[in-house]
Amino acid sequence: MKSSIRNRLLVMLLVCIIVPYFISVLAIYFHTKEKVEQHEYRISEVQLQKGSEELGQYFQDMVNLPYILYLNPGLFRIFERGFDKEIYSNQLEVDKWFQAFYLMRREIHQVRFFIVKDGDSFTVYDAKVSARKKQPDLSESPPIRQLIKSGSNFLIEPPHLIRNYNGAAVMPMSDRTLVLTIHHKIKNILSNEFLGVVTMDIDLSRLSTICSRFLKEGELVILTDGSGAVVYSTEQTLIGTKWRPGSGLSLTSGRSGDITMSKPLPGEFGDWHLIKVTSSDNLYRDVRQTAYISAFFGVAVVILGLIMVHFISNKITRPIQLLSKKVRKIEGGHTNIWFNDTGRDEIGHLERHIKEMMERINLYIDREYRLELENKTNQYRAIQSQINPHFLHNALQSIGAVALRSQTPQIYQLVTSLSKMMRYTIRMDNWASIRSEVDYVKAYLDLQKERFRVELRHSISIEDSIMDMSVPVMILQPLVENFFKHCFEEGHYGSHLSIRGWLDDGDVKLVVANDGPGLSLEELNELRRILHSVGHDAASPNNRIGLKNIHDRLILNYGSRGGLEVDSNPGGGFTVLITIPTQSKEDDNHESSYCG
Repeated sequence: MKSSIRNRLLVMLLVCIIVPYFISVLAIYFHTKEKVEQHEYRISEVQLQKGSEELGQYFQDMVNLPYILYLNPGLFRIFERGFDKEIYSNQLEVDKWFQAFYLMRREIHQVRFFIVKDGDSFTVYDAKVSARKKQPDLSESPPIRQLIKSGSNFLIEPPHLIRNYNGAAVMPMSDRTLVLTIHHKIKNILSNEFLGVVTMDIDLSRLSTICSRFLKEGELVILTDGSGAVVYSTEQTLIGTKWRPGSGLSLTSGRSGDITMSKPLPGEFGDWHLIKVTSSDNLYRDVRQTAYISAFFGVAVVILGLIMVHFISNKITRPIQLLSKKVRKIEGGHTNIWFNDTGRDEIGHLERHIKEMMERINLYIDREYRLELENKTNQYRAIQSQINPHFLHNALQSIGAVALRSQTPQIYQLVTSLSKMMRYTIRMDNWASIRSEVDYVKAYLDLQKERFRVELRHSISIEDSIMDMSVPVMILQPLVENFFKHCFEEGHYGSHLSIRGWLDDGDVKLVVANDGPGLSLEELNELRRILHSVGHDAASPNNRIGLKNIHDRLILNYGSRGGLEVDSNPGGGFTVLITIPTQSKEDDNHESSYCG
């Protein structure tokens, strides 16, 4: 009952308690989420500001570090005149200068000094100076050439694996350190003449220390240069890839809901960005836990409400519900219903009045039913006399005699087959022997053979021991009719029909099979579903209704041991297996499973 009192109570519980509660939970969740986001923005803004300033100062110190060479007159003269032309140059002294520069910062992994005069190159690795090497074409390498053409005094390459610049033996081949390379231009301050380049390979340890200061669980820190290349990231796989940072303080929400904020570095590194990505899973973890707890209590409230509704419905609305069911039964045609007329409340008063009304209605229906039944009986007898089987048989035999006198024996044979079928069909009994079923099928095959005018390929092989067994009438002919419908009517005239029967472990097995077009797996599964469904499906094809009718009759008469099974091969062929126990479901209706 769609509008029952119980359903109304449930709707009231849903509208007045459950829905408002969960709406409040969602409102609190989103409000808290917004507050958490704002708090995270403020903290991240302060952290990014401090981090960007510290990183900007660090890079400024690193790119300015080579200016200290200008304070060493002897070393600077080597850059101006060349190593061979500087008469005051001493290899050991020069090595000490180079080593001192290398040791100025712990994160310096390798230093290369390139002197344009004479194209000399020196490399310092692990505080050891390599032998001088002539590299006059070094100024034509892409990074040095780019540095010379630019108006800046330095150029920073994205992170890469360390390179052995001079092929020095002091650098082991196993060194796979990821370094950031800074090229610094050395020039004559007065004449602005290009004198050489100091190349520093610095590892990322200092960057890691600075970025880790404001890193929390579930967060990612990224540093990008002006081209968008990732110079450093706490996620190592991102280093060297491309990133698209925003300008200034920005917020973007990706598909995963992670919060991304960026801040530019100050000074000369304004096109560099420090980016912080905060995982939404970690950011909203506490908020979600609060929401889950609230939802848990909401479910508890729902359960208590359902218990309350169940109690009220059983104690208050159950009598009304029972009375409503009785009224629906009356609407369905059930007139003999018990009413409790002993109650003294409003429900008892209604039941007494309904009981009295039903007694008067039953008297009227009984009188009208008897009269209608008598009329129907008379009509049935009149119709039955018109189609008396004996009369029809004699009439068909007369037609057959005329056919013989006209020398058309084929017509006589067809009339005889039709006569057999009509006598079998009109019979009132619901049971017949397998022999009668087979004779009926043979007569049907004779008529179909004449209809299609082709040689009918069929075989019937049934054991004699089961021919006189009593079975429900008309269980074979609908299966043979399906053969003609799906084979011959669709042009498959060469298909073969096989009917077999035998006794197997106390059960009779009847198989009707053909090698015509089969069913797909989907069609076969749908047919099996229809066979085992309860009731009839009005949208099912007629042939499926016929199969289901046979299956249902077998189940009604023999229980779960009897029934009908179908099988098919998509490549061709359709098989129906009928199982009939030797003892029926109701042995009192049939003393023996054999006729005669």
